[in-house]
Amino acid sequence: MQKIYSPEELNSFSRETLVAVILSMQDQLVQLNTNMERLIEQIASANHQRYGRSSEKLDVIAGQLELELIFNEAEALTETLYVVEPAEEDVIQVTRRKKKGKREADLKDLPVEVIPHTLPEEKLQEIFGPDGWKQLPDEIYKRVRGQPAVYTVEEHHVAVYAGRDNQTIVKADRPKELLRNSILTPSLAASIMNAKYVNGLPLYRISQEFLRNDIHISRQVMANWMIQCADRYLGILYDRLHKEMYQFHVLQADETPVMVTKDGRPVNSKSYMWIYRTGKSYTDTPIILYEYQRTRKADHPEEFLKDFKGIVVCDGYSAYRKLDRENPDIVFAGCWSHARRRFAEALKALPKAAQKNAKETVAYEAVSRIAAIYHLDNQLADLKPDDRRKQRQINLKPLVEAFFAWVKEIQSSNRLPKGKTLEGINYCINQEEALKVFLNDGEVPLDNNVTEGALRSFCLHKHAWKLIDSIDGAKSSAIIYSITETAKANNLNPFRYLDHVLTVLKDHQDIRITALSRNCFHGQISCRKSAGASQKQPICKHGRRKRRSKNEPVLMVYRVPYDTD
Repeated sequence: MQKIYSPEELNSFSRETLVAVILSMQDQLVQLNTNMERLIEQIASANHQRYGRSSEKLDVIAGQLELELIFNEAEALTETLYVVEPAEEDVIQVTRRKKKGKREADLKDLPVEVIPHTLPEEKLQEIFGPDGWKQLPDEIYKRVRGQPAVYTVEEHHVAVYAGRDNQTIVKADRPKELLRNSILTPSLAASIMNAKYVNGLPLYRISQEFLRNDIHISRQVMANWMIQCADRYLGILYDRLHKEMYQFHVLQADETPVMVTKDGRPVNSKSYMWIYRTGKSYTDTPIILYEYQRTRKADHPEEFLKDFKGIVVCDGYSAYRKLDRENPDIVFAGCWSHARRRFAEALKALPKAAQKNAKETVAYEAVSRIAAIYHLDNQLADLKPDDRRKQRQINLKPLVEAFFAWVKEIQSSNRLPKGKTLEGINYCINQEEALKVFLNDGEVPLDNNVTEGALRSFCLHKHAWKLIDSIDGAKSSAIIYSITETAKANNLNPFRYLDHVLTVLKDHQDIRITALSRNCFHGQISCRKSAGASQKQPICKHGRRKRRSKNEPVLMVYRVPYDTD
């Protein structure tokens, strides 16, 4: 702590000593002002994250600041700029009339129940006289009627036959079951999965809704159903999609924390849900896969991507950088949205009094320069990958090179205090190589936003159910989220798709029955038996005896990838 001098002590100081004291106080004031500005920025940023809009669009940065994106600004960045002529419809605004037939198109796939409305013949005779009328085409009005879910008990009667001598008994074929001695059907399982993994309802709310319909199914029973269905059936499709994902040249990856209570670690320990998806440019058959892991180590993406050769778009997390250095078959591309984010946060954190001078800040110029890169790349969206790469080399590369020359000049000047803007400058310089990868490949997007969008459902849902009870539950959730999110990305109805998949796999479950030779329940390869283990109770490499529920058959069912074509 700085010494506090009394008036008598100050009067006794020489001129040189007083000058030294004043200079020391000036340094303290500068440091205090710097710390105060950082605290104000942090508080403003925290308030915006809690109460403000989450959008990172330019028109909402810093409280609706008007960030002018005009070509004069872009010309200051580089001597060559690709200028796109505006389309005629962008210049001449035409008022569009409401499209006819929209209602009919919206309702065309729904079943129709015709409800006639007629007048009695006595009324018609009163108006027109006997035989004094003819009927014209009806006026048609359409309404949509809804009703809660309807539940039906399937009661299967299996015929039994016996010979006249009562020596031979024959039964009709018993229908195959989803789970042995369980009331669960594919449609019921699909409805629970749709409610939890698509609509984000916790299991206890689903159980309450069942009770309102006089159906008594506890959340514990439903949790067990989800785990078993994911492991026995949907895991097959998951493995197939994982294999198919390797056929793509560009993948995108991200991760988010999740709480798992019974994972053998102290309470409140963070686990992670990793997500991988095919690149943004692959619009025909997108694949989205979740993977649960207890940690955020680089070993997890390394194992998941062990057979992949190509480009992975991700943020600047060090695990990806480590894998980039160690795996020559994988190139990691950076995310320009993450590069822009810190500058946007700096603008949002500006006090109201300083917002009028926001255009003079380094953060504003950084956002404007990145916006120019986005603007030009958006003009190339409809081009083929090779043509897009050529245009990026011609038109975007000068902008990108000018941007990095500028951020390096800003960093070397040492004129920025600690804060979001300086963090953004340092991030861009550290990620320079990764941020330039998109210039050399037309299939690589500028950012990882589509992956974060695929994570949005999971992130929203975890605020409702807060945590996952067990590792088995987390792994099954990863599998089911993968199937539902992939279905949504391919414009499929998740409920109908799950119902179809479970029905098909149920009818082919004999393909998956094997004797202690495939994947164990914990997802590990080469399940083995110890020397003294019972043939009926396999043991995996975790050293734990595989749990068998009361409804489990003696012969265990293991997850075996197979061709469903």
